[in-house]
Order: sequence, then C-alpha cells, then structure tokens
Amino acid sequence: MKRRPAPQPPVKPVPIPAKRDVAAALDAWVAWLGAERRAGDRTVAAYRRDIHDFLAFVAEHTGGPPGLAALADLRQGDFRAWLARRARDKLARTSTARALSSVRGFFRFLDRRGLASNAAIALVRTPRLPKSVPKALSIRDTRDLLAETEADAAIEWVARRDTAILTLLYGAGLRISEALSLDKRTVEGLLRTRAASVAITGKGGKQRMVPLLPQVRAALASYRATCPFLAAANPRDVFFIGARGGPLDPGVVQRAVRRLRVKLGLPESATPHALRHSFATHLLGAGGDLRTIQELLGHASLSTTQRYTDVDAARLAAIYRAAHPRARGA
Repeated sequence: MKRRPAPQPPVKPVPIPAKRDVAAALDAWVAWLGAERRAGDRTVAAYRRDIHDFLAFVAEHTGGPPGLAALADLRQGDFRAWLARRARDKLARTSTARALSSVRGFFRFLDRRGLASNAAIALVRTPRLPKSVPKALSIRDTRDLLAETEADAAIEWVARRDTAILTLLYGAGLRISEALSLDKRTVEGLLRTRAASVAITGKGGKQRMVPLLPQVRAALASYRATCPFLAAANPRDVFFIGARGGPLDPGVVQRAVRRLRVKLGLPESATPHALRHSFATHLLGAGGDLRTIQELLGHASLSTTQRYTDVDAARLAAIYRAAHPRARGA
C-alpha cells in the first residue's frame, strides 16, 4: 500500500518591507495585473518580487519602511542608488532592466489611482543591455534532434509524446507552455477534421492562428494512439500527460532535450525554446516576411521579431567567412 505524503505546512507570505498603505497598493496593483492586464501567475510573481526587493532597498536607504508619501518624495538620485546597489551585487543587467520596468509600472499605477506621484522615476535611464539574438538550431541539427527523440525513451508512448511535443514546437513555433496547455478535446477535434491550423492562446491571453502541418498531425496522432491514459481522460484534461497520468511538467521535456543534446553533441543553446527560434529563423531564411512571422509567433511588437534578421545576417556572415577566399586569407 502506498504511503500518503505528509501534508506540507502552509507557506507563510513574506512581509512587505513597507507601511500598510504601500502594502495595500501593491496588492491592488498585483490584482490589477492579473485581472485587467491578464498577466500570467509567473509574471505577476516576478513583478511582485521586483517591487519587494525595491522596497527593501528603500527601507534601508531611507532608514525605515516607506509609506506612499515617502515613495512620492524619492529623488532621481535615490533610484540611481538602487541601480548602483544592484550593480555592486553583480545582478545581471537584464534582471535590473526588468526590475526597473516593474518599478515604473508600479509608480504609474500609483499615479493613476491618485495614491502617489513621482516624476523622478521617468528620468532614470534603463541600463544598456548587451545585444542578443535568438539562438536557433541548424536545419540538420533540428532534424537530428527530432529523429533521435523517437528512439530515446525506454517507454514507447513516452518517446512518441516527446516527439509530438518537439515537432509541435518546431512545426508551429509554440512556446512549451502553449503546447502543454492544449486540451484533449482541442487536439481530438484537430485530428478528426484534419485541420490546417489551430487557435493558440499565448501571453496575455492573446489568441493567434498557427499552421498545423501534416507531420505535426501525424506525430500527435501517433502519441494519441499509444498513450494509455488518454482514452479515459476528460475532454477538458490536457493532451500531454506525464508518466503517472497527470499533467506533464515542462521540466520533463527540458531534461529530455538536455539528455539528447549531450548524446548528439549539440550546443547548450539547444533547448525546447530553441525550436521556436528555429521555426522563425528557418522561415525567414526561406523567404518568409517579418509581419507574417510576427503573427505566427504572437509577438506584440515587430521589433521583437526583427531580432531574427540578426540571426540570418550572422548565418550569412558565417557562410561568407567559411567560403570566400579573401575571408579565409587566401
């Protein structure tokens, strides 16, 4: 007989290092982010952590937990001191940029609600970020990864499940969270009607249509035919199921890709999310236009999609260096 796990003690909320009026405003802002902006739980939790850390600095910097009046009185130098502290603590500039964005968002909320107004925050510059480009796999590495996935797992249906997920990420450009949130009813309907596209709900609850290639449908059907848990599953249950019959944890897919990465000698950048980057990069390389790729990826801004032009430029430069006699020093 299996032993039931011991009940876990409830997690105590971390006290806010600020006065009650600020704590109440933070709770209201967090609730607004979830209800009005439809931000995901992880995003909201990250924003809350950023504000908590900022308030902890202000409490130390000013000599006591701040209230709304104290936040309104903060000067540009105070915000700079906070950024300098983060730099001394060797926190990543990308993390600091996100934290500053969170603080700006909180102060905008306070201003709109008439709780506190502070013009100094608008004068603080965002730390300059190193320019990065999405790390895509080559077409050959992508094919090798998908082919090896089928033979990797000891259990047949698990291997077909992982193959279906990775094929979906690459074939439709999905985020792993979007793929794992698909329910049984949706996928069954797609397979039954042989639909050419599927509606995906992405970040912020935004919907987009993405293509469903025949190879993707075949991988989904193969997994469905072998998974022992899907027949008894409720139509509203998720389609991708873990080895014990519950919803599949994304960490399981990430670990499988890490294992395959070592096996195939792929770079560390070979992750499930890299397949989404590969989808966009390979489309662009084949002549796809940025606006279409933007729609397929669900990017709110075209500037986000434009990073893939840098990927393609870097690829062309690498080909030039490898092939041109002058580049080789001949």
